[in-house]
Amino acid sequence: MRRKDREIMGEEIEMILQKGEYGILSTVGQDGKPYAVPLSYVWKDGLIHLHCAANVGKKLENISYCSDVCFVVVGDTTVQPEKFGTLYESVILTGQMMPSKDKQASLIALLEKYSKEFLEKGMQYIQAAWDKTGVYIIYPEQITGKAKRTAMHSKV
Repeated sequence: MRRKDREIMGEEIEMILQKGEYGILSTVGQDGKPYAVPLSYVWKDGLIHLHCAANVGKKLENISYCSDVCFVVVGDTTVQPEKFGTLYESVILTGQMMPSKDKQASLIALLEKYSKEFLEKGMQYIQAAWDKTGVYIIYPEQITGKAKRTAMHSKV
């Protein structure tokens, strides 16, 4: 990382991953072309859990070719136009994306994150959509975090 003064680690990375509303999944296809898509996710037990339509779509086509992925979460941001800058926090992780070994647990974790007030209805929804739903895990190999949380004055 070029700006070591902005590097974050440990609990700060965990916090950003836990509170993030969505992440951007990047894959590469057999044609060598990159592909990125925003997705809902949950960070649980050191893993990224994702859901999608079962067995269809470009991201799944790409990971069947190459399971190496990059996942980016951007936390809080504040644009500071008068300072020509932005306050931000972000996490980038790379790793392998594979089908979940426990689809039910992953879906419940997603339900608890996004719809915790509707768990009973959510469980019914999970059962109704079970065959149409794919669940995947990203096993991180490298995680980096970066933040700029205080404003610097412009030297212009």
